[in-house]
Amino acid sequence: MAEKISQYGSAIGEAIGAEMQDALNELMTNLANKHGYHFLSTSPIEGKKRLLMFDNFGNDYNIDAVLVNEQTQPLILFEWKYIRYKKHNRDKASWVCSAHPAIRRRYASIRSSIAVLAGSWSSSSIAMMKSNHINIFIIPFERICEILDDYGVDFRWDEKDRQKSAIAWKAFYALSNSKKAQIGIEMVNTIKNDLTDLILSILDDTTERQIESVTLEFRSNLGEVSEYKFDSIDEALDFLNTNELKDIFIVGDSLTLLDPRPTFGDEEDVTE
Repeated sequence: MAEKISQYGSAIGEAIGAEMQDALNELMTNLANKHGYHFLSTSPIEGKKRLLMFDNFGNDYNIDAVLVNEQTQPLILFEWKYIRYKKHNRDKASWVCSAHPAIRRRYASIRSSIAVLAGSWSSSSIAMMKSNHINIFIIPFERICEILDDYGVDFRWDEKDRQKSAIAWKAFYALSNSKKAQIGIEMVNTIKNDLTDLILSILDDTTERQIESVTLEFRSNLGEVSEYKFDSIDEALDFLNTNELKDIFIVGDSLTLLDPRPTFGDEEDVTE
């Protein structure tokens, strides 16, 4: 019941995130079925809580969704994330950057990772995910506020404003289930077309498969790690046939020491 909620802001945030996730799951299920694939997902509203995938070392990761083919080979990994405050999103972004690459190293069939991020996300966290080859779609916090305005829910308050968050929660809680679901649908509509276009392009089997890059990783008996990337197999083979290999652990970048005291311009990244 609404009156038993202790943290109104967290409650409405969790509820909105759940509606968005269910709307995304429905969109992806319909798309997958239409094109002969299967969409597997968790659903906080329906009580489906865990979808585990593993890395090469047996570590498990509870992901939000995966699209598979008829042979149940995974093709696309998905994460749906809602966060209200930027100070919380570094941990979420780091988890995605750790989990998805680890899973992809085990399953060679995976073609892409996709994250739909709703709410407030810092540029540094977005850049970190993109650098790990994760496709990002953003539903801005202000867009969520505009959608909720249409349903009589004021979603704009300071983090410690318990009174306004309580009013917002009670207004949201009073909505019918169909209206709550429509909020999630309208959030997803913000990125629906671009998301659908990307997925169809990823699944397009008429695209000729080519080697885009080659990465070589070397590990010494002392624990050093050195990685090299090449644009072609021939470049990688040429490198392996040179005498430069004896020096791969000698040349490296030096540590850059940073002032631990944040400046005003760095505050967003420091407080995530």
